[in-house]
Amino acid sequence: MPVITIQMAKGRARSVKRRIVKELTAVAVRNLDVRPEWVTVLLDEYPRDNWATAGLLHSDKFGKGSGRRGTRAKAKAR
Repeated sequence: MPVITIQMAKGRARSVKRRIVKELTAVAVRNLDVRPEWVTVLLDEYPRDNWATAGLLHSDKFGKGSGRRGTRAKAKAR
């Protein structure tokens, strides 16, 4: 009974979450020889104010948004 936990910034669309849990489940089934109903995927989402890398809050480092969008928006502002 595998449990897969993803920790990520808050704000991704439900369609993105559906896609990632479907694909992770398929990978687990294929590689771990388990049934899909045995696979649990947990999505832990954190506000960017509660996540930091290299001593910088992600809200300061990347700006608003999530994933590449937030990173690109901040890069354009520089």
